[in-house]
Amino acid sequence: MATYDLVVIGTGPGGYVCAVRAAQLGMKVAVVEKNATLGGTCLNVGCMPSKALLHASEMFEEVGHSFAKMGVSVSAPKLDLPAMMNFKQQGIDGNVKGVEFLMKKNKVDVLKGTGKVLGTGKVEVSADGKSQVVETKNIVIATGSDIARLKGIEIDEKRIVSSTGALSLDKVPGKLLIVGAGVIGLELGSVWHRLGAEVVVVEFLDRILPGMDGEIAKQFQRILEKQGFAFKLGAKVTGVDTSGKTLKATVEPAAGGAAETIEADVVLVCIGRVPYTEALGLKEAGVALDPRGRVQIDPHFATSLKGVYAIGDVVAGPMLAHKAEDEGVAVAEIIAGQAGHVNYDVIPGVVYTTPEVSSVGKTEEELKQAGTAYTVGKFPFTANGRSKVNQTTDGFVKILADAKTDRVLGVHIIGREAGEMIHEACVLMEFGGSAEDLARTCHAHPTRSEAVKEAALAVGKRAIHM
Repeated sequence: MATYDLVVIGTGPGGYVCAVRAAQLGMKVAVVEKNATLGGTCLNVGCMPSKALLHASEMFEEVGHSFAKMGVSVSAPKLDLPAMMNFKQQGIDGNVKGVEFLMKKNKVDVLKGTGKVLGTGKVEVSADGKSQVVETKNIVIATGSDIARLKGIEIDEKRIVSSTGALSLDKVPGKLLIVGAGVIGLELGSVWHRLGAEVVVVEFLDRILPGMDGEIAKQFQRILEKQGFAFKLGAKVTGVDTSGKTLKATVEPAAGGAAETIEADVVLVCIGRVPYTEALGLKEAGVALDPRGRVQIDPHFATSLKGVYAIGDVVAGPMLAHKAEDEGVAVAEIIAGQAGHVNYDVIPGVVYTTPEVSSVGKTEEELKQAGTAYTVGKFPFTANGRSKVNQTTDGFVKILADAKTDRVLGVHIIGREAGEMIHEACVLMEFGGSAEDLARTCHAHPTRSEAVKEAALAVGKRAIHM
């Protein structure tokens, strides 16, 4: 019977990062993975493959629509979808091999099979009808999340697909119906729209991107509509008839009313994700779950069962790979007797469309609800020199600061490379910085990031270029 200091169940970004940090701290570590490859949803069927297709489809779009106005004459691009899918797979393989290398480098044992918590200090690993019990001082549950399903609509990953199937379609759908206007739906919708699909998005709420700043979401919706997206907000899909050559989706107003039928070649269901706790034996072992099926933890990631911890999508908080990574590091340090910590007020979020949307900290709606007095500084990319010469002027930067202290409480960006620009705001906020601090920091010219500085200047009503 093998004995470890730590066994981590799941090798997504939270699990493998936790394992690496624990090994760095001198622990004997094993990871348990039920899939053939390491890396979890993110590396295999989530963040990474979607970014490969977003990049490739953006290049396709650029060649077809932007090159000519820059004085670059090329013939109309032809889509080779199998080659594009191969490009995606090469990226997946490279990242997965990277995680395998990290396990070897840090002497982390990889146990293939399904992990089950038997109790304090015991994990059962089952594969191919055989099982072994592994003894360990500590257990970290990092099993991530699964797709949320719509009642009465069966996902076959061919015509009615989840995000997994939408990453591997064998042809471009003539019409793609997306259920859910969250990050995943808008990203995958962007991929297939650029490649030629007509895209209709049905969202239960009266807005897109729930949880993001409202002003940013409205502007983003306008940009997507200009690109060719169609939105049906305040609506729900109640059924999909699969009997014909095309799918027929029944769509009703969320508040009730007459139904309509929308025909589509493919229906993509992406209404969120749910914690993956299946077959872990948590209830029997005495690990408490909350009403939403997430593992309950204390501020130190400890569950109700001694020696068992949980991180990532399986616990409360934003379902983001980088949040899981930070929790993985923190819990490894806590187990080692150090002071591991995650600042949940400074976790950025990014939508990797074109333009990108990024956000960190509080939205205006949250500040209003909390009764916090705040000031706003905004700066549009139409007034940014680099954006002007590149003719990529969609969007703006918005900074929210405390009205009394000037401390930055939230930053929201819509624009090219917004996902890269958000991090100076993260660093500033991590150190409790003010809009004045940001405004007085020299930014290279000409860069898009100057718009962040100008938005900080605008908090004090002294933007230079507007």
